[in-house]
Amino acid sequence: MHKFSRERTSLACSVWEGALSSHFMTPFLTEPMLRYRDSFLAAIREFQSEGRHTDLNTAEMQQYFPRYLQYWRDRKQNPAPGLVAETTFWLIDGATFIGRLSLRHELNANLIRFGGHIGYEIRPTKRQAGYGKLILRLGLVQAQQRGLTRVLVTCDDTNVASARIIESNGGILENTLQIEGRLIATRRYWIAIQDAG
Repeated sequence: MHKFSRERTSLACSVWEGALSSHFMTPFLTEPMLRYRDSFLAAIREFQSEGRHTDLNTAEMQQYFPRYLQYWRDRKQNPAPGLVAETTFWLIDGATFIGRLSLRHELNANLIRFGGHIGYEIRPTKRQAGYGKLILRLGLVQAQQRGLTRVLVTCDDTNVASARIIESNGGILENTLQIEGRLIATRRYWIAIQDAG
């Protein structure tokens, strides 16, 4: 075989192996990063199509995205009065934004009733694919690394899919509350970290 042919074959194999490696990359959590901006904004538009996150201006976020990255950093290090510190994570598969997870470092009077330590969401086009269960499992690992041994996770009483995700990650239902100002009752689950995953 000619040297050129061997080099071309070697290059083709390297490209194929790289593509294969990328295709089978394990989804992971990361704090918000500029490199995933476009995929994140596409997800926001998906949420907006179902009436969620309508307060966000994606054109403005596109232009001033570093400001939003700083906002998330501030939520972790310097929370506003009345709020607790929280770390925002993005679930990434390959180079695609799949969903968001918020890990609150502690609970206040409001979060103990609704919200809990962990909140998460999966973009509409990636639901029903196992990502909900995965993002919560990975979130529990992050909670454990922060020193938490028991976390509160809540969901709407009518959200059967979310309840199943929480229960599959070890969630034990403590009670269901009817919270003033909310039409739908809230399920409150506790997860012991050592029992998770």
